Amino acid sequence: MKRKLSFSLIAMLFGLLSVLGGVSAQTTTYDPSLVHKNGAMAYEHMNYLAYEIGKRVAGSENERKAETYIKSQFERMGFKTEVQEFSYTRRGTAYNSSNIVAYKPGKSTKQIIVGAHYDSVDKGLGVDDNASGVGVMLEVAEVLKNVKTPYSIVFIAFGAEEVGLQGSNFYANQMSKTEIDNTVGMINLDSLAVGDNMYVYGSEGEDGFIRDQALEIAKKKKLNVGTNPGLNPHYPVGTTGDWSDHAPFKDKGIPIGYFEATNWEIGDKDGYTQTEKHGSIWHTSNDTIDFIEEKFPGRIEEHLSTFSILLTDLLKFMNKTSTAK
Repeated sequence: MKRKLSFSLIAMLFGLLSVLGGVSAQTTTYDPSLVHKNGAMAYEHMNYLAYEIGKRVAGSENERKAETYIKSQFERMGFKTEVQEFSYTRRGTAYNSSNIVAYKPGKSTKQIIVGAHYDSVDKGLGVDDNASGVGVMLEVAEVLKNVKTPYSIVFIAFGAEEVGLQGSNFYANQMSKTEIDNTVGMINLDSLAVGDNMYVYGSEGEDGFIRDQALEIAKKKKLNVGTNPGLNPHYPVGTTGDWSDHAPFKDKGIPIGYFEATNWEIGDKDGYTQTEKHGSIWHTSNDTIDFIEEKFPGRIEEHLSTFSILLTDLLKFMNKTSTAK
């Protein structure tokens, strides 16, 4: 398969990190130069999850393989990392899943949560939904690992999103009042690769500062990122629905930001129809790199690069003076 061949040309330097940093010899490593090209490292992570692991259905062996991969990547970067196990019941059957949590200290003890789910449905390979979000999160984590950010950052790969936001609900419900009060905001990354337009959403009112600052950065850097235009009265300008991992944090009163690629101007104008040419790609057999690159040449690279630049700068410069220490 061509994807596995291209991947092998870049990665798989076994044993190096066990000598240099004590990380497992089985950790997949990458050419460090990828970090200096926006979106390139995100692409490799996305490719690995989709083509080396495959479908990552919640509660499956492949979801566990993805957990191991993501944990090893955070550890390779030098982050304090833990796996948060949880179980859930669906249609009378019990399942196990997990969240992978990596902590990056910042200038302030206040924290920002950045999350992306790593499970997928049993159609396609989960490239857009949501290996793309995990890829961007891992790339940005690596870019920022030695950068003093205004706030501490908690990077979380959520399990079992596709079966009721199980991972994000579990994490949010474990948070103490002190931790909730200490959290400046939560930024969710979901389905970034294929939609016609790139968006950032946020909370309503003053709590929409994450979205607003992201839009300012996008304007300054001439990034092609906008927000929900509010054509559907059920979803006011700049907001979105409660269908992804931001929702449990929003319910706790934590301001949210949400990066996504879709098209709010077509279909029912609810953000579910991603493209004019081929409708929705997520949750279909078309959610593969091969299909997306054939039908939308260059789109994956453009989107991963854009979202990586935007998230990196947002985390480097985001401020909320009323909560900063």
